[in-house]
Amino acid sequence: MKIFAETERFILREILPTDVEGFFEMDSDPEVHRYLGNKPVKSRAQVVEIIEFIRQQYIDHGIGRWAIVDKENKDFIGWMGLKFITELTNNHKYYYDLGYRLLRKYWGKGIATETALASLNYAFREMKLDEVIGIADYENVASNNVLKKAGLKFIEGFDYEGTPHNWYRIDNIEFKNRK
Repeated sequence: MKIFAETERFILREILPTDVEGFFEMDSDPEVHRYLGNKPVKSRAQVVEIIEFIRQQYIDHGIGRWAIVDKENKDFIGWMGLKFITELTNNHKYYYDLGYRLLRKYWGKGIATETALASLNYAFREMKLDEVIGIADYENVASNNVLKKAGLKFIEGFDYEGTPHNWYRIDNIEFKNRK
């Protein structure tokens, strides 16, 4: 098991096949999927496929979303991290996207911002990336706030699959100079 980053409260590690139950609890919750196209998973078999896809990204791109694990009780909280995007999105292709998803019971506790900063630190210090992108549904106030708190700057609004979204960006210099 590879650990990518740590914060005061959390470990960010590779997502493992053993994360199925926590992942299923998170991704089967309709409220978690409210701003994600309203397509919660219906079975653990779907989660197994998602985990296999993420683990393949580690092989193909050297990066993928990471499990957020509580240091004290070892509970699966959700995922955070970078994904290399190869599909055209908002006229961009081949970029690193910062994303996250948490079990609903962990919302509003600063977890997303804390782990986003650790992910950006990894992106710029370890991977030596030039920039990282963040995308959030226009109406998802919490996710827009997480991206701003992590230092990403709003660039523009755009249509993503028929829904207004916001496009954010941060570069290496901005990350080093953030306040």
